[in-house]
Amino acid sequence: MSNLDLILENVHLRHDPRWSARGLCVACVLELMDREDVSVLRKSAALSGVLELLKIKGVVKDILQQDERVCLHFTSSLLKMLQSVEDPSVVEQVIQVLIHLLLDLKKEHFLQHVLDELQTQLIDRSTGKVLSYITFLGKLVDSVSSIAQMLTTTHISVLECMCVFLLNPDEVLKAAVYYVLRGVWASETALQSLPQTLRDRVCVLLLNTLAHVCSFQLTINCLGVCVCMCVGLLLLMLRGGDTVCLLMNQNHTSSNEEEEESQCTQLSVKHCSLPLILKRLLLGGDECVQVVSVQCVSAVLTHSPSQYCSAFTQADLPEFLFERLSCTNEVLLWSVYSCLLQLCEDSTFFSQCHSIYGIESLVRSLKAVLKLPNLEVQKQGLKLLTAILERQPTGVRLFPTAPGFVGVAEVVQGGVASSCFRVSTQAARAATALFRVHHQCSPVHYVELKRTVEALTTRCAEVPSNITSQRRRWVSDPGSQSFRAAAFLIQALTGFQQACRLAEECVTETSVKENTPTAPDEQNQDTLESLCVCLLHCCDTAIIPTVTKVCERVPSPRVLQPFFSILSLQFSLSPSVLPAFATKLASSGFIRLALEHKARLCPGNRHSSLNAACCDFLLKLCVCLLSQPESVTGSHQQGVEEVEYVLRGCLPSLCCHACDWPLVLAEVPAENQTLQFCLLHLLYLSLLHGDRLLPDATLFSSVVRFVYLMQEQHNSLPPSVQQSALYLLAATQENNPDLDWVSLNSISEALSSAALSSPHPSLLHFIFRYSALTERLGVRVLSGWLAGELEPAVSGEKEHNRLDLGQSQESSVVLELLEKNPSTVLTLLGVLCEEDRSVAGRAVQVLRCYLQAGRCSGSVHSHLLKPALLGLLQRLTCDSSDSSTVPDCVCVVLEVLCLVQKISSAQDDMDNTDFKLLYHVSNLVGKVKSSNAEYLQPALNYLYCCLNLCPAHTADRVVSMLLCNTGVMELLQVLLNLSHSSSHSPPSPSPPLICSSLLLLSSLISLQHTHCAQVQKSVCLELDSIVRVLTFNKRNTNSLVLAQHMVNQPWNRFLLYSLLNSGEILVLHPSTISLLTLLVHWSGGITQWESDVNCVCEAAERKGVKELGKNSTHSLRLLLTECIVFSLSEQLKVRVSSLLECLDEQPPQETNPSSSIQIGALSICSEDFRVNTNTFPQ
Repeated sequence: MSNLDLILENVHLRHDPRWSARGLCVACVLELMDREDVSVLRKSAALSGVLELLKIKGVVKDILQQDERVCLHFTSSLLKMLQSVEDPSVVEQVIQVLIHLLLDLKKEHFLQHVLDELQTQLIDRSTGKVLSYITFLGKLVDSVSSIAQMLTTTHISVLECMCVFLLNPDEVLKAAVYYVLRGVWASETALQSLPQTLRDRVCVLLLNTLAHVCSFQLTINCLGVCVCMCVGLLLLMLRGGDTVCLLMNQNHTSSNEEEEESQCTQLSVKHCSLPLILKRLLLGGDECVQVVSVQCVSAVLTHSPSQYCSAFTQADLPEFLFERLSCTNEVLLWSVYSCLLQLCEDSTFFSQCHSIYGIESLVRSLKAVLKLPNLEVQKQGLKLLTAILERQPTGVRLFPTAPGFVGVAEVVQGGVASSCFRVSTQAARAATALFRVHHQCSPVHYVELKRTVEALTTRCAEVPSNITSQRRRWVSDPGSQSFRAAAFLIQALTGFQQACRLAEECVTETSVKENTPTAPDEQNQDTLESLCVCLLHCCDTAIIPTVTKVCERVPSPRVLQPFFSILSLQFSLSPSVLPAFATKLASSGFIRLALEHKARLCPGNRHSSLNAACCDFLLKLCVCLLSQPESVTGSHQQGVEEVEYVLRGCLPSLCCHACDWPLVLAEVPAENQTLQFCLLHLLYLSLLHGDRLLPDATLFSSVVRFVYLMQEQHNSLPPSVQQSALYLLAATQENNPDLDWVSLNSISEALSSAALSSPHPSLLHFIFRYSALTERLGVRVLSGWLAGELEPAVSGEKEHNRLDLGQSQESSVVLELLEKNPSTVLTLLGVLCEEDRSVAGRAVQVLRCYLQAGRCSGSVHSHLLKPALLGLLQRLTCDSSDSSTVPDCVCVVLEVLCLVQKISSAQDDMDNTDFKLLYHVSNLVGKVKSSNAEYLQPALNYLYCCLNLCPAHTADRVVSMLLCNTGVMELLQVLLNLSHSSSHSPPSPSPPLICSSLLLLSSLISLQHTHCAQVQKSVCLELDSIVRVLTFNKRNTNSLVLAQHMVNQPWNRFLLYSLLNSGEILVLHPSTISLLTLLVHWSGGITQWESDVNCVCEAAERKGVKELGKNSTHSLRLLLTECIVFSLSEQLKVRVSSLLECLDEQPPQETNPSSSIQIGALSICSEDFRVNTNTFPQ
């Protein structure tokens, strides 16, 4: 349309040009709108032009502002068109022009003019056509914010007219009215100015309209009003919330009130219950309506859940909400989750079993939601699940069967695995609630519990290590990634703690302890034990590394409190692996860790829950460590209950750093004495497991000072404190100077009253470091140590390992003491006089190992052992006249004496001490009865060894001393007679004793002829008896055939195999080599013995020919000489030849073929059984 269409040519000429702009004359437009002969089409075109011109900022405004009368006339004309025009499109044009015009003018009196005109038109309802005006008013309220305030203040009549129009059955009209009211309720300021009576009247009309609604458009508007009204009421909640109360209580009004309202509204308010209305709308098929209806419920519940939850619950609204969870609309899902979350705050939600009814729908919904990208919906759904799990009554099981529990566990696991920490945190809360006894199905599904625990710990490992160091950022930015990660870690630890409590409860609850057993050939993983092991494993591999890493720089009390509670709970689970776990904790510094965190975070009653958790952990850890046997001694700590009492009383108040402990220990014992005991116990357990809370020098001086003060105050230390203090001294002495006399005396006094059974190795070294302590306590502490070795083996260790000196740790410690301080051997001899024969036997074994290993020098024999043994023997036998007065320990002393004699004779010459020993032993033998084999056996062994192992130039003196001893010769005669006697009274001596007597007698006879010694007492020998003994039962007189037959017997092979596989000492022993030489010779070849010869050669090469003893060298030379004549493999031939060359290169030395071996209780000199192959008949 041309610009001329906007100008009336017949009247335009009289219009002032100032009313024209860009081809449009406002005056012409006004006259065009007022004329009835102009068609609606032309008016519509003119309105389109005006609308286009209004879009150009300021053009129309500048024209109309020239004369306000023109502007008022223009608006009035447009308002009249709303009533006169029938075409909806033209009406819409008029409305748009009016709104744009008023927005462009921005003058309040123009708005007042429009509202006045509308009020006039609406009050005069006889016009009958008000829909256009109401539609315009609704859009004007939306466009101009001040209109709502004006309606509730200066033009309240307009709103009253709106209430009247709501009684009209025309739903289109009602929709327009509610559109206006929605705009009014959207303005908080306008709502505050609205009279209460008018507000209540609108509420009643709203409920009636919703109760009888049948138009979708009307429904939308009504719900919009409802939402806005609820939002406004929510903001006014602090001032009473009368509107919500009115809406929720309409179906409970009295008959008088109902009659009054009916007269006022001309409508019945019966059956206008808001919960029922919203439930009916929720059943509609449109999701938008469902979303708004759910939001209405939430808005009411937000105002006062305790007041209104029951009304919605009794209306079965939760049931319909759970049904809506099958949709995929994320807005609706979030709204339903939020509404159900509010509803479950009321107990009727659970008492009417809505939770049981809806849990399956919720699980299905969450499984689908976890696959969606909307994290807020996932979080809200998991929040609802958490609330149901937390508030479900304990008496009503939520999961009566396993599938329901498994479904929830899978949802929780999926939520924990989410990449978003907010979702993971909420899932961890759900897991915490799920780990409750009353939520467990029957039978308990331990497999799913383990999977949930593993999901939590796996996600924990992904937490950044710097979250606690950025704690300041948490306050300024709670939405930061560090804050969210920290929140998840805290919640995950809480969940893990609850899982441990669940396992602890299951341990004591027999009904859930074990599930139905599986088939015998299947391993059942669905057991409580497997859950406990899983918890301990996850704690060890995930929880501990994560927390220690996170709190390494900046410890967080919120993280540490559940962490130490988790560690404490582990001591109630898996008793079989608990000792190893406790030892690992202690050796990893967890005593120090807990004490440091207490000292840093808990002084002054701060973080009391963390302090309690640390104390509980330390108490359980210490008691567990004290209750298990020590790894070194195998003994148990004394006074565990006493230590537990001290720790329980002192740990809560112990909040000082370890560096301050020396000051506490240095205080004069008074009221802090128990605290001092507590510190000593903690220092002891830490140091025992390799964790030094204090430097050795500081700790050593502090404990010395403490012991001195206690002795000065004449205060006796409890046994447990004594043990802790003495161990600390012993373990830290090595790098500290020796104690002065005063300190040593106070420690000696403390030790004298201490229980030293099964002491620690370091305490042994400490005592034997000081001669004063050794003299006073050496025998006592060494006896206690060896007595501890005889206790039953612990931790599944077999008893035979205890008896193997090569594997006995106790023996190794004593041997180490002997090497470090040879004078310890005197103390070891003192142990021989102990009443406990088993302890004395262990001392003999240790001494034998010490001597046989060649660890002692000749001076030890001559200057320590032999004089000490002589004095001991003199003291024990000085008052004995017969066997009845000989002390029990004499036989043990004789065993040691025999052992020393066998080791030392080849090295040392016999001195005056040796002859004194020989004199006393021979006299003792003369006094003992022949039936007392316990004493005679070691005594005859000693005499026999002295006779055969003594140097050649002293043999005549030894023979003379024995032959001149009438008692010895008479005893030999008695033993010889008893061995030939056929009667049983008196009983015949034991075979070893007879053998010893015969060996001694044989040696005496041989050496008497050699040295022409004088015989004082002769021995009668019956030749017939001797011949009978030597005669073979089998008729085989051919010695060569007999020898070859004996060589081929299997026991010879077994004997040789045993000797060659019993260590290098026995492999290179002269007797072993001699046996192999004999077998090689009489078998007539080396084929079957080649591997054995090779073994001996390898052992000799490893040790070196120069390191072999004289007798071993001599026996090896005989073996190699015997083997070289046979056909050997090339490798063995080279090895034998090389060894022979090495032996030939050795300087000539005096061979002493007289060595001995011990066979049971019998000592045998190899001289009596020498292998002389040159005399063997072939």
